[in-house]
Amino acid sequence: MNKAFVKETEDPGDRCPGCGGIGTSVYRTTIEAHLPAEDCERLADPAYFCPYPTCDVAYFDEFARTVPASRLRRPLYPKDAAAPICPCFGLTCDDIEADVAEGVVTRVKAHLTRAQSDEAHCETATADGRSCVAAVQRYFMRLRGS
Repeated sequence: MNKAFVKETEDPGDRCPGCGGIGTSVYRTTIEAHLPAEDCERLADPAYFCPYPTCDVAYFDEFARTVPASRLRRPLYPKDAAAPICPCFGLTCDDIEADVAEGVVTRVKAHLTRAQSDEAHCETATADGRSCVAAVQRYFMRLRGS
């Protein structure tokens, strides 16, 4: 068969070289906030965050260059489950679990209000540079469903 009519398989650059999962594109300011300068310089733009907790890769680029989670300046959720799910305001999974156990939404509701304020600095606080609101809601709903 003529190769002109055969579609070659695509290798998307947003796949983590460590686990094959789809990464989340991140801003350069996010990487610079979490990695030593020498690690930042190794990664090309665009760079991605691997959100899978069991994967050792934290950040990677389209050339399959990786930076392991062990190189992060501080523990970050979801790579470290003990780290705050919201590093801006310190909300932890334990806080969310306490709300569920008590049958209230006190901590979660207060956090969601605060996370939508100008005080939040997600781009440099969270591992993927995005708001933690969706992660908090997913974690809360998963606990309530179980």
